[in-house]
Amino acid sequence: MALPRKRQHPDASVSAPLARRARVHPARQPNRLIARARRKFLRNFPRGFRDETYLEWERDYKFNACLRWQENLSEAAFRQLIRDRQFREIARLASAIESRTNLLFSFEKIALRDAVRSPAGAQVFASALFEFLHGEDEPEIRFASWIAELDLLPRRQTRVLTWPLATVFGFIAQPKEHFFFKPTVTREALQRCGLPLGYMSRPSWAVYKALLDSVRKVRRELADMRPRDMIDMQSFLWVQGSDEYPE
Repeated sequence: MALPRKRQHPDASVSAPLARRARVHPARQPNRLIARARRKFLRNFPRGFRDETYLEWERDYKFNACLRWQENLSEAAFRQLIRDRQFREIARLASAIESRTNLLFSFEKIALRDAVRSPAGAQVFASALFEFLHGEDEPEIRFASWIAELDLLPRRQTRVLTWPLATVFGFIAQPKEHFFFKPTVTREALQRCGLPLGYMSRPSWAVYKALLDSVRKVRRELADMRPRDMIDMQSFLWVQGSDEYPE
């Protein structure tokens, strides 16, 4: 009796070992452009997200702002200030914490200061920010409400509703969840990672969600570098898109 013939791989030109390798976890193949971005980051910071120069230049001042926020505007403290109608104090604390970073441009800092100068402006800002950070609605609703309330703030010279102002306080208060979006640099960085971002100058949930999705894709490719939070991810992308770090 003849032995059964050994089945061949459908593509006879491909060896069985090579075929098996081609079938193993294709989704885990590194993104070529993100791998290139990783190399650029490591040229500047050889120890990655634990590099001492990286901590000094990029991470520590952002993380320290987060710590100051938790000391002064934790959910419990924030809630009590709302109950006591200390809206101007909330606005003062939030502005003071942000002002010790270089995240916002000076004109954005001035626009915020002017917007919360009046009791009414401070109340709108404080109440909307609390609901954005700690409200019970879905993220989409909370973000859209936050944007709508920012748009209502008093304006003197410069508009308050910009992407950096819309995202900076979430980033400082909850860096595990929120990303700080400076459009020019971040879009350039994502483009270099092969993840072009659909963009509108007016903040919206659709663009913000797409941004978060793209950042998470990059983060998955960098999992072995152990990024801790969105501070590390924002810093990684800043290195890719900023003129401070040439190729």
